[in-house]
Amino acid sequence: MDKIAQELLLGRAVSYPTQYDAALLFPIERADARRLLGHDGPGLPFIGWDLWNAYEMSWLNPAGLPRVAILRVHVPCDSPRIIESKSFKLYLNSYNQTRFGSTQEVLTRLVEDLSRAASAPVEVTLVDAQALLAESIREFDGLNLDLNDHVEIDTYEPDAGILLLASDGDIVSESVFSRLLKSNCPVTGQPDWACIQIEYSGARIDHEALLRYIVSFRLHSGFHEHCVERIFTDIMAACRPEALSVFARYTRRGGLDISPWRATPGMPAPQIARSARQ
Repeated sequence: MDKIAQELLLGRAVSYPTQYDAALLFPIERADARRLLGHDGPGLPFIGWDLWNAYEMSWLNPAGLPRVAILRVHVPCDSPRIIESKSFKLYLNSYNQTRFGSTQEVLTRLVEDLSRAASAPVEVTLVDAQALLAESIREFDGLNLDLNDHVEIDTYEPDAGILLLASDGDIVSESVFSRLLKSNCPVTGQPDWACIQIEYSGARIDHEALLRYIVSFRLHSGFHEHCVERIFTDIMAACRPEALSVFARYTRRGGLDISPWRATPGMPAPQIARSARQ
């Protein structure tokens, strides 16, 4: 990541823009990280998206009166690129003192700019802050792995070899979650915190081993999207479930939170909701 770190806005002091500027967006190719996971051929072994929630979206109407909204962006996982987070924040800040003729004009600009940066169509929604009152905070369903507080941990770098199948050999369909996923920004080293839900059908996965594996990301440097794809890939390779869904809700930083979801084809998309930590 050294070369990326030299190029990205994330690790440098920058001036905040005063007028709309789409050139602030900095795309990052997904292919480099996926190649390390063995996904360098045609097609992907998963479906999914990256959900971005931006809580600091504002612009001026024609009279100069500020408008505010929550920006919600779905980036498809088969887009060739992700968007570096600080460049995304700077781009959104460039709207703050810019006058637009209508909310629709703002939405059109967002769709065009973000789709161009991701090299794929993205879904963009502007949510009125009042409408959020209808969206309740909802935690993940399923078995809480974190209750296994007797589990001994001694590995803090990802290791797929930690994953094991349960000794009972049972075939199950279950949902488990943990609030203990932590990784680090590959540019600044700042901590990224997340709650992760894993749903699968197949031979039962050993819960203690799965918790150790999740915690093993604690010192790992990786973008949110790449971490979730690694978790999905490692579980598929080590445990071979018939169906698998991995969904991580990362805590917001700088007014943005990111929730990547990856799953085998046919798995239903998770419900859009925020955890208390977001």
